[in-house]
Amino acid sequence: MNPFSQRAMPMQSRPQGKSLGLRLIIGIGMAAFSLFSYFKSASVNTVTGEKQYIKISPQQEVAMGLQAAPQMAQQYGGLTRDANAQALVESVCRRLAALPKVRESGYPFEFHVLADEKTINAFALPGGQTFITMALLRRLDSEGQIAGVMGHEIAHVLARHSAERMAKQELTQGLSGAAVLATYDPSNPRSMGTAQVAMMIGNLVTMKFGRDDELESDNLGVRFMAEAGYDPRGMVRVMEVLASAGGGSRQPEFFSTHPNPDNRIARIKTAIDKLYPNGVPQGLKQ
Repeated sequence: MNPFSQRAMPMQSRPQGKSLGLRLIIGIGMAAFSLFSYFKSASVNTVTGEKQYIKISPQQEVAMGLQAAPQMAQQYGGLTRDANAQALVESVCRRLAALPKVRESGYPFEFHVLADEKTINAFALPGGQTFITMALLRRLDSEGQIAGVMGHEIAHVLARHSAERMAKQELTQGLSGAAVLATYDPSNPRSMGTAQVAMMIGNLVTMKFGRDDELESDNLGVRFMAEAGYDPRGMVRVMEVLASAGGGSRQPEFFSTHPNPDNRIARIKTAIDKLYPNGVPQGLKQ
């Protein structure tokens, strides 16, 4: 027997133990920093009245939106050449943009109709760049329905959902990275399963926040529609149109970033009943 073989074995295990302990310490440090950085960014949103955690300023949101707008538009065939369609959307959105909460936000809202005739979608970028595709616009048959879609997207901007989600994703990535570092053992391939579970949980948390954001925007959109003089029941019709559009083999692009309309109609009706407990008044624009 080699007299040095017994000495060699402990020397191999000690560095592994030290490495595991060091990774654990670094992982805990990363998690603590991520949590501290996230929770110190707390502020109260003046539109929603809720506490949220955001790390960028409104000015940075505007800059990000302006920078991303041309590329996003290009993905949907660019801006439409249909001047009537653009004028119609702008006339509806001007009424929404004139609301005190929207005007006082300071966001320089711009409203764009995209040329895409096949992709049913609407979305807003941070800072006020707001879009609707021709494919969706052609399925709407009233100004009130347009107000429902665009009011919903305006609500995303005012509620600062994009900035809030960015901070949440950063926190999730930081915690997931810390968990991966602390639990992954290169000498034990099965430990990767623990790391993957941690990252999966992080993704599920982010998805939940997205659904909550959409429902909050529905409620705000109903309020904005009514304040602008539109019948908020137009929002219900929008959901019915989207549900009908999803009946074929190809789901609308709208579904990739918004919850299924069938699950939202009841909530929207509840929001309308809460806003108008005695019934929706006559005279609101359809």
